[in-house]
Amino acid sequence: MERGPSTAEWAIPIPRTRASIKVSDVLKFEVADQVARITMNRPEALNAVNPALRDALTRAFETVRDDPSIRVAVLTGAGDRAFSAGSDLKWRAANEDAVAEQRLSRGPFAILDPGFGCWKPIIAAVNGYAVGGGLEIALACDLIVAAEHAQFGCPEPRRGIMAGWGGVHRLPRQLPLKQAMSLILTGRLISADEAY
Repeated sequence: MERGPSTAEWAIPIPRTRASIKVSDVLKFEVADQVARITMNRPEALNAVNPALRDALTRAFETVRDDPSIRVAVLTGAGDRAFSAGSDLKWRAANEDAVAEQRLSRGPFAILDPGFGCWKPIIAAVNGYAVGGGLEIALACDLIVAAEHAQFGCPEPRRGIMAGWGGVHRLPRQLPLKQAMSLILTGRLISADEAY
């Protein structure tokens, strides 16, 4: 089972001017001019969220929330293929027991609730796919800025699962109900132009 970043990796105070801190192999955290830039760094897996990335994201947003020198955060994905493909299904398939234990101990919104319980603005910079949990993470942000090649969707119905990180309740709050239900029930992808 993979482990998230150790406490020691987060013990480094963030300088008030500019900092580039390697939080873990799966997340980059930089601060410049009171802006935190958080990059999900698993481009080979389309920035899919595994436990290490989940824990690193939570700690990153806690840092943004608690550091008075940071005024805004920009969240993005490494590479140009994906913002995030959501939950790492390959990891889940290989670790079924750990997944069941996580559901009981952390709840379905474990990534979004503590991490996004932040009063500071969070901007999702979407480059490529924002699907499944990746879309749900983008929806939890205050603003979404998308590249022209970005695509959005909830492919969970095609896999017989539910959008369990908040897509089912966040999408209808941000889109007209019929368009939201179309995405939630069909699993189709939409372009950045259609999303706009």
